[in-house]
Amino acid sequence: MLCVEDYLQALAWARSVGGLEGLIKRADANAEAVQALVSAQPWIENLATDPAPRSNTSVCLKFTDPRIVAGAAFAKAVAKRLEVEGVAYDIGAYRDAPPGLRIWCGGTVEASDIQALVPWIEWAFEAEVAAQHLAA
Repeated sequence: MLCVEDYLQALAWARSVGGLEGLIKRADANAEAVQALVSAQPWIENLATDPAPRSNTSVCLKFTDPRIVAGAAFAKAVAKRLEVEGVAYDIGAYRDAPPGLRIWCGGTVEASDIQALVPWIEWAFEAEVAAQHLAA
């Protein structure tokens, strides 16, 4: 019965934010916040180069900076920096995907949280580039 009650509360919350249309708008706003990062930085791109099939919920990004030496290790290190700071968890790209990040932007996430994440991603990227070049 607890599962049923939990489900009913989830539906009530979804209804309170505008139902399906509201959830879609929230996901779109979240994906747009990530897109602002992609548009502003030359070192990161959408994994899906064609905008048509891009997800507005599981937004996948890839690192494209030529300064990156070991792509998969670099991406893991960026994700680890974000985790250590308590900013983002399980943000690394899928194992078989190009090195990058995977950001959940679904309707259950507040746009302000995604907007707060963006500067942290920029920080983690630059910190890891610096660390990589110091190690070289």
